[in-house]
Amino acid sequence: MNHPQLATGQGLTRITDVHIHVQPWRELKPHVLEVMWRGLGQERDRMIQVMDDPRALLEIMDRAGVWRVGLVNYPSPDIMGFTDATNTFAAKYAQADPVRLLPYGGVHARFTRDPAGDVDRLVDLGIRLLKVHPPHQGFPANAYTNGLESLGQIYRRCEERGLPVMIHTGTSIFPGARSKYGNPMELDDVAIDFPDLQIVMAHGGRPLYMNEAFFILRRHRKVWLDLSGIPPVRLLEYFPRLPELADRVLWGTDWPSPGVRDLRANIDQFLALPLSDPHKKAILETNALALFPSPR
Repeated sequence: MNHPQLATGQGLTRITDVHIHVQPWRELKPHVLEVMWRGLGQERDRMIQVMDDPRALLEIMDRAGVWRVGLVNYPSPDIMGFTDATNTFAAKYAQADPVRLLPYGGVHARFTRDPAGDVDRLVDLGIRLLKVHPPHQGFPANAYTNGLESLGQIYRRCEERGLPVMIHTGTSIFPGARSKYGNPMELDDVAIDFPDLQIVMAHGGRPLYMNEAFFILRRHRKVWLDLSGIPPVRLLEYFPRLPELADRVLWGTDWPSPGVRDLRANIDQFLALPLSDPHKKAILETNALALFPSPR
């Protein structure tokens, strides 16, 4: 494996990308898949191979010097097309290398009939994190405060089971997505009402809500910031005070979304930023180990 290096020459052998999209794309609605393919161009055949064969992904990770990845999956049958089968897909896919492949799944609060039981079933499958995607699931992250009781039950059961929850913040370009539900301020309620829940705030509210995202990160010690979807060259423009909270920042790319063509290219751009080596190492390696302990 070709490991990236810090300025001191120290190799980074435990990089975790907490946010990549390896999903059952065959479930996507045609108009959604059209948008996905538009951003991938000549990478289409390789992406089909990756979705079908974990070995293809592991080879890409090896070339990029990435140790582990988080496989983002969640149900969104009415907007994106993903059904609950996405959970089984993630769990089965990760069996190819349970140390390096971290399966994520979800419970759709508007469709579940057994919120707590469905969370338990995710845990039984080996799912390592529950993903909530407000713009793709059609409700704000704090909708339990306005009648969607099942969402509160999902959060409560995740808190009880020690299952982290990732919540999408920011916009979405896919047809039918409701970006008004991407404001990170909704996470303020979630962090207050479920104080022991580990919350990963995906994308830092980009490209509209970065100030709100940083406020949430500063206020709540169990909230993590996931950098996926943020161009590394703009990271310190979006979050100029990032070093203050570098101990709760997680590396992620959103690969293979439009604009993210290569896992290693994003790492190299990040390593070129004027951050200290300890901060870079924390963001790329050690913070994710605190959230996702590894047996090796």
